[in-house]
Amino acid sequence: MRGRKLKGKNGEMKRQDYKETGAKSRIRFRRFDVSSVLHYLLLTGLFILLYAVVAAAEPLPLQPLIDEALKNSPEIRAAESRAAASQFKIPQAKSLPDPMVMFGYQNEGTNKITFNEMPDSQFMFSASQMFPFPGKRALKGEMAARDAESQAASYRAAQLKTVSRVKELYYDLFLSYKNLDLIKDRVALFSRLEDAALARYSSGTGMQQDVLMAQTEKYMLLEKEEMFRQKIQSTEAMLNTVVGRDVNAPLGRPEEPEYTPFGREMSELLAVAFDRSPEIKSREKMVAAAEAKIRMAKKEYYPDFTLTGNYGLRGREFPDMWSFTTAINIPLYYKTKQKQAVHEAEASLTEARSELEAAKLMLSSGIRDNYSMLKAAERLMELYQHGLIPKTYQDFEAVLAGYTTGKSDALTVISRLRAIIEFENSYWVQIAEKEKAKARIEALTGNLDAGSGESTK
Repeated sequence: MRGRKLKGKNGEMKRQDYKETGAKSRIRFRRFDVSSVLHYLLLTGLFILLYAVVAAAEPLPLQPLIDEALKNSPEIRAAESRAAASQFKIPQAKSLPDPMVMFGYQNEGTNKITFNEMPDSQFMFSASQMFPFPGKRALKGEMAARDAESQAASYRAAQLKTVSRVKELYYDLFLSYKNLDLIKDRVALFSRLEDAALARYSSGTGMQQDVLMAQTEKYMLLEKEEMFRQKIQSTEAMLNTVVGRDVNAPLGRPEEPEYTPFGREMSELLAVAFDRSPEIKSREKMVAAAEAKIRMAKKEYYPDFTLTGNYGLRGREFPDMWSFTTAINIPLYYKTKQKQAVHEAEASLTEARSELEAAKLMLSSGIRDNYSMLKAAERLMELYQHGLIPKTYQDFEAVLAGYTTGKSDALTVISRLRAIIEFENSYWVQIAEKEKAKARIEALTGNLDAGSGESTK
């Protein structure tokens, strides 16, 4: 009897402990469930606000931005002014030096004014004009003309660089907006994982840790979203600066570029670049100017001529006087002046030729670098679009189904989600890099007429 009574008491105690334990578990689950709901509502509200802001952005076509930059960019306007100023130097270089006019009075004796009393007392007038040795003015004009042509090529180079910079910033801005779109898709995928984790936890087959991990991944997406929003603001400020707007001027959302294979070969690009590049043309004009400078320095061995006419007014008592003289400069110190000037001009020519060769090497390097970057981007886009991204999505669906039935763990599902995120982001990065490399190639080859028709919708 005692044993049965004791057994009954132990049974009652066990049932009572089980009830208390079950009640505590239900309380903890309710607390966790309420906390999860609050977190879910907070995340949902934040992402709805984000998507509303992104969707409200107006479309931003590329070509009007390029046209505005060509018209209003401070860098382009400065280069245009330098080119215009250099044109005004040509007639100055070809002109004669200003004539000299002299007038004065010569008195004979020091005691009084002896004008009209002494034959040597007179009012004197003279005019003189210096004439450079034949050929010097033409060479000076040629030097100024070559410099003007170099400045004109630099102006075109500034236009090309500005257009390239506008396109690069445009596609950087596009990429930031696209990353915000990708966040929306990623949140939906993590929500599926969170729902599965909550379902398993509520049924007693899962752990609370799985739910927390899914929610943590969502908060990490919020962190990335803030980083992209900041990048959008900084990119817009830089783009406004290049275009010539106020940094706070509103901009819309860039249009998505169409995929068009790049069909030109590197050898063709190099030939076109050497023929049309304004950087090369500017250096070539500098070489021509240096060659003209050598010829000008050699001309300095020859003297210039100064013609002077004098007239003396002596009054009524004496006849007036006049004279005409010619003066020439003698290059007596040619060893330290004219000869050294020739050496200086020859050194300048060597420098100009070296800079031309360096510009050609830099141009070739830039085209090769951007061409290889563009082709690699095309291959990677193909790999991501038709290989890695679809296969990773299939893998994710299989792993998520396995997690729902308890055949896989949450970490495996999260690793597949992170792979999807990485591949999708890399795919759009390569699209932007392809368009940016193409823009740089257009600038290097002197293709200012390339608009956005082939690059954007």
